[in-house]
Amino acid sequence: MNELSADVVILGGGLVGMTLAIGLAKAGISSHVVDNSDPAAQTAEGFDGRASAISTASWNLYANLGMADELAPKGCPIEAIAVTDAMKPGRIDFKPGEGDGSLGRMYANRDLRIAMYAAAAREEAITFHTNANVIHRERGEHGVSVTLADGRILKGRLLVGAEGRRSPTRDEAGFTPARWDYGHRAIIAGLTHEKPHGNVAWEVFYPAGPFALLPLLDDEDGSHRSALVWTVAEKDASAVLAMPEPMFLDEVSKRMHEIFGEIRLASPRSSYPLNFHHTARIVEQRLALVGDAAHGMHPIAGQGLNVGLRDVAALVEVLADGVRLGLDVGDAQLLARYERWRAADTFMVATATDVLTRLFGLPGRVPSAIRRLGMAGVQRMGPLKRWFMDEARGMSGDLPKLLRAA
Repeated sequence: MNELSADVVILGGGLVGMTLAIGLAKAGISSHVVDNSDPAAQTAEGFDGRASAISTASWNLYANLGMADELAPKGCPIEAIAVTDAMKPGRIDFKPGEGDGSLGRMYANRDLRIAMYAAAAREEAITFHTNANVIHRERGEHGVSVTLADGRILKGRLLVGAEGRRSPTRDEAGFTPARWDYGHRAIIAGLTHEKPHGNVAWEVFYPAGPFALLPLLDDEDGSHRSALVWTVAEKDASAVLAMPEPMFLDEVSKRMHEIFGEIRLASPRSSYPLNFHHTARIVEQRLALVGDAAHGMHPIAGQGLNVGLRDVAALVEVLADGVRLGLDVGDAQLLARYERWRAADTFMVATATDVLTRLFGLPGRVPSAIRRLGMAGVQRMGPLKRWFMDEARGMSGDLPKLLRAA
């Protein structure tokens, strides 16, 4: 029987699961990371349109994990965020104050994965199982066990579900998240454009859903680049994806009011459905959930990954503190502390994104006028704008040590 042991077994080797493994390794805690994907496919040459906003707090996390030098040249600073109701007057411009740095950084997901795989490979405490399928999970009083399809058995003291929104670990454990479908789909694509973006992220709200333009670094040939996230009704998604390229670009250009001049596609188009789920509980006997396995939200504010990384920082700190006290990493007291620490933040962000989605989805002139009036008020109120920016940067509340500037 091929049995392998570590302190923690992490199911899911995506951006959240792999960051957790690196954080645990830095704290002297070993892990098995099980992922059913192929790293070669995840890091293949070319831009596939998938990109993520990394908040200030998440950047601090990567810096504290020793990944700053590798990641810094690959990310595009977000110097400002422009929020507008259909490009009408009354927008909000979020800009950091003197000495605050950027509001975050935009990365192609491929670049994040390359950096994480390299960082994980340097850690002896991490064993990465790729192209691996789990056929059995078992949690007991004294430990956990995971059986893979090839017969390997991974043993540990704590099981972490990090497989994303469709987490089988969460479902098998009997968690019952609140969930609903928005009836929308996000169309994502990479764009190159004639005019520079000025490191500004645009969030344009239309009744059918938000339309986001996220700044990326210029291409090697000097082409200006952005990532597009265009929310459309589910019933319209297949038609949008099937549009001839010139027609698609024309529709995109109209919605962005040609602020970037001529645009071209820099990646294939792809899509994913938009839904909401949130679990009131994120721990059970020798089990913890992180990231989208625990809370999946609308991408309206780009907070999904960042909330998952805040889970990571809190769980690493809780487990590291427990190990220093001589406790088992699966100790129920430690897991309860993790759950308490993350409860308020995840609920607040999930609720805020849901409310924003519904508020900006109300059609008609009157709702639009009310929204723009409110946005104009926020634009003039410095303290309120500052609060929104701190929330977006992830720099509010009781921050784990890994999220603080070194």
